[in-house]
Amino acid sequence: MKTSIEPIIFSKEIKGLGTISLRSFDLDKDIDILYSWVTKPYAKYWGMLEQSKDEVYKGYEEIDQNLFHHAYIGELNGEPIFLMERYKASEDILADYYEAEMNDFGMHILVAPAQKRIPQFTWYIFSTIMEYFFSLPYVERVVVEPDVNNEKIHILNKKAGFVYQKEIQLPQKTAALAICTREDYTKALKNLFNKNESDS
Repeated sequence: MKTSIEPIIFSKEIKGLGTISLRSFDLDKDIDILYSWVTKPYAKYWGMLEQSKDEVYKGYEEIDQNLFHHAYIGELNGEPIFLMERYKASEDILADYYEAEMNDFGMHILVAPAQKRIPQFTWYIFSTIMEYFFSLPYVERVVVEPDVNNEKIHILNKKAGFVYQKEIQLPQKTAALAICTREDYTKALKNLFNKNESDS
């Protein structure tokens, strides 16, 4: 267990929606809701559709024991709405596929099934996570490796300024490697602001 790691809390106010917050994953407290998410058809890219609750528990127990990999639960006004994982890329298998730098950090995101349609909801989550990453002084680049067929996440990645590098063959999937620097993200937000201004 990561008893020496202080939980990192991050929150952001979204006008008209409320507070999106990030807290450390609690294996015993959160396993039921996590299991209900990862075994739904919409979560097929998470790779756990056929796993039992015990298998999911053991998978996240391994993350809990890994000093370079952390799991977090995202909440909207106190209600769990997504899972986020942060890992140090240079200490991950991903480092075998590109020139990983010491301050590269990877992420995985799984948003819970929508209870009702909220415009831009996944973008609010995604941008909150990106702001969390870049609030950490030791994070210089965020690296992602989504399944090449996961079109929804590609749209979000590109909207946030990720630059796609190449396709890589990971053990469990063919992935698209993409990287986002602080400057890339800042530029993407500026472009979005300018577009919204011109559309209004």
